[in-house]
Amino acid sequence: MMSAIRPLSILLAVLFLLWACNQSAPHKKEAARGPAIKITYRLKWLFNASTAGDLWARDKGLFKKNGLDVTVKEGGAEQDAIEELELGRAQFGVASADQVLRAVSRGADVLVLAQIFQVNPLQWIYMKSRVDLEGHSREQLRRDLTRLTVGITYGGNDEAIFMALAKSLGLDPDHLHIYAITYDYAPFWKKEVDLWPCYRNTQGITLSEKMEAMGDRPGFLNPSSYGINFVANSLITSRKFASRHPEIVKTFTQCILTGWKEALKDSNRQETAKIISRYEKTLSIKTIIRQIKATKELVTAGGQRQIGFIDRPAWHQTEKVMFEQGLIKRQVDVDGLFGK
Repeated sequence: MMSAIRPLSILLAVLFLLWACNQSAPHKKEAARGPAIKITYRLKWLFNASTAGDLWARDKGLFKKNGLDVTVKEGGAEQDAIEELELGRAQFGVASADQVLRAVSRGADVLVLAQIFQVNPLQWIYMKSRVDLEGHSREQLRRDLTRLTVGITYGGNDEAIFMALAKSLGLDPDHLHIYAITYDYAPFWKKEVDLWPCYRNTQGITLSEKMEAMGDRPGFLNPSSYGINFVANSLITSRKFASRHPEIVKTFTQCILTGWKEALKDSNRQETAKIISRYEKTLSIKTIIRQIKATKELVTAGGQRQIGFIDRPAWHQTEKVMFEQGLIKRQVDVDGLFGK
């Protein structure tokens, strides 16, 4: 009898050990992954609708789920993502094409991973009670610009964009009515300036709401409607970092693109607005939702482009405009910016 019980006891013990090992397997797998990889990500500007996908990826844990411990830092006038990549203070960043091209023309090491905006958000707002350019042909716009006062931030990318537009229409900027603007919107509200540069999806919405409260209607001059495709925000890293950590680059890029896809889904719009409202405390949820809708149009080109698509012809045009205007001293191998 004892000899029969002993094999049975051994069998039960083995089965228990196998069960215990199976129960702990997920924990061992998690431990094998090791600690999360620390990453610093420097944005181009402050947290707002233009960073919706980045904030979604962070706040919804997309980075953490993929083994990344990401610190997302706001950008701004005093912050330069490319400089931080070069100094090793960040591994990823967001920069507009003009920033990338300027830096690369000076010898910086930059690799473009994805293009966030398919349409540049930098456009010119106007009051329809005074001006209406909607649907105007190139010839009509040419005549319009000879009589209107246009606001320009000298040294800003709106200057480069407008000068390219004027040149494409056969206009001499020296013979146009240009107003050098600052952060003070008073000249626009006083109707001293007809066309005021703004970011269509953020400032453009708040300015539109103020205009609507005054009983007026907003309109926008979009240079891309006239063939001027100046590339805006893109996701970047350094070629050196990408060559050393290709899997990290692949994982991080996928997290960002997934973040944007989820943040811009119509079904997630309210949740995205709540996330942004934690930072944009002066704006109502209603205003933020309008900003998100406008952002989606720009990021997907009205649903015509996949999120992250790199518009190479637009990059080539941007480089050409900058070189012709003397904004870069030497030409840049644009196709070399995107790797393989």
